[in-house]
Amino acid sequence: MTQAQAFAIMKTGVNIYLTGSAGSGKTYLLNQYISYLQSHDIPVAVTASTGIAATHMNGMTIHGWAGIGIKDTMDEHDIEALEGKQYLWKRFDKARVLIIDEVSMLHAHRLDMVERVCRRFKRSDKPFGGLQVILSGDFFQLPPINRESGADLKDMVLHSEAWRIMNPAICYLTEQHRQEDETLTTILNAIRDNTVDTLHYEQLEGRLNAELADGVRPTKLYTHNANVDTENSTELATIASDEKLYRMTSTGPDVLVEILKKSCLAHEELRLKVGAEVMCIKNNFDAGYVNGTRGKVIAFLDSDDLPTGQAGTPIIELYNGKTIYATPETWAIEENGKEKASISQLPIRLAWAITIHKSQGISLDNAEIDLSRTFAYGMGYVALSRVRTLAGIRLIGFSPGALKVDPEVLKFDQDLRNESTQNELMFGKLKKGEQEKLEHDFILRMGGSIEISNKKKEPLIKISTVMITKELLDQGKNIGSIAKERGLTKGTITHHIEQIVEQYPETIITHIRPQQKHIDIVKKANKTLEGEEVGKLSPIKSILEKDGHNLTFEDIRLAKL
Repeated sequence: MTQAQAFAIMKTGVNIYLTGSAGSGKTYLLNQYISYLQSHDIPVAVTASTGIAATHMNGMTIHGWAGIGIKDTMDEHDIEALEGKQYLWKRFDKARVLIIDEVSMLHAHRLDMVERVCRRFKRSDKPFGGLQVILSGDFFQLPPINRESGADLKDMVLHSEAWRIMNPAICYLTEQHRQEDETLTTILNAIRDNTVDTLHYEQLEGRLNAELADGVRPTKLYTHNANVDTENSTELATIASDEKLYRMTSTGPDVLVEILKKSCLAHEELRLKVGAEVMCIKNNFDAGYVNGTRGKVIAFLDSDDLPTGQAGTPIIELYNGKTIYATPETWAIEENGKEKASISQLPIRLAWAITIHKSQGISLDNAEIDLSRTFAYGMGYVALSRVRTLAGIRLIGFSPGALKVDPEVLKFDQDLRNESTQNELMFGKLKKGEQEKLEHDFILRMGGSIEISNKKKEPLIKISTVMITKELLDQGKNIGSIAKERGLTKGTITHHIEQIVEQYPETIITHIRPQQKHIDIVKKANKTLEGEEVGKLSPIKSILEKDGHNLTFEDIRLAKL
């Protein structure tokens, strides 16, 4: 099925399971459908099973959206507790369409919990309370992790009651858009079809300890956390600079604290140095980062630089060019509105290496991959499909067993292909007038407008908090005063100002404007940079320091405005 065919089916309002191989354009199509709904004033809830996947569509996790958190069970008392939260009533009252991406990693019982919560808040016995539900994923990728038994196919959403009652129309995309290498695409398709032969093995074995593009540092993917931790510790030790230690703090019963530790991926003891590769592990839209964002530590703040007085706060330059401040975040378990347990730690972890599980949903130019110790179906497929070309892969360990797929998934996948073909034929028979009527009926049923709206999409940064900063800025207050009044760091306020200038270029910022000589030297330094370093704060600061100029990162950011 093509993207256009799947898009046409979506617009009729039926529940959908959207699938296809890695790189088939599932996320692109979801974003296209989100834009379509927004253009017709139909509110859509955009979610995913993981934080990384959610960020691809400017969404949130399904656990957070539905209010279920990390619970494994939910009784009537729990439902009643959720009904006491006004923000959930507003959220469900507004929603008309629910999108859940990366459902292969979502537990069946959690989808059932979400479905139950939807019915309760929508006050309807229809599946999911009458919402159109779009599930997206690929069951050849990694299954959910069971805390007791590890990865288990029995936990997949296809075994849920919610799947049965929603009865989704299957849309199986067959085009390929991510991989730029026909050889790699052929290998990946062979894994999905269980037709891997000698030639495919030889092609992959040819990438054992192979050379990658000069000057490009690969991300290392391992099957086990122990290898990841060893690799990251080794790399950290090679940096000849002072080490900072950040210890996790916790409150509550040990059993609940342990659950939080396993679910949030934060280090109990986080060791950092300037130059350390890190990855964000929590969403903080106000500060400008999300779960899965990668960057490098470029400095540490002194206590005088923070309104909270926290010494040693890491300054991180993200690979997208932005700079953030990693201040402690809290993960908590609540029950009946009361906090039962919590942990607090910097929301980052070392990221020279990551697990294959954590890589799901990420696209890489190149990677070093260890497939010698895979322990779950789908690991080899996920790891190889993260990379765009075969030349971008260096295997540092390989076992033929890594390419095996689960027989149950193979059988179910064939059923999905057959159902998709049937849907393609059935919906393809619709005449233009019939298709348009179904689309219009759905729009009206969802309370939307047939006429296309010109409303802009919500920006990634929550506009409400940015506007608070803008109001204070318009009052003539400086960055330090705004940070103190709002209880935020100067770096966060500077990030807000960058957003404000982009969205409202007429905003007056002369009272926070750096000296002209500072603007000039920053521009001059930036002009000397080449390639990926252009616009990056750390290279600019290095040039300025060599020339005897002691500007802070905030000074440089403001000068760039």
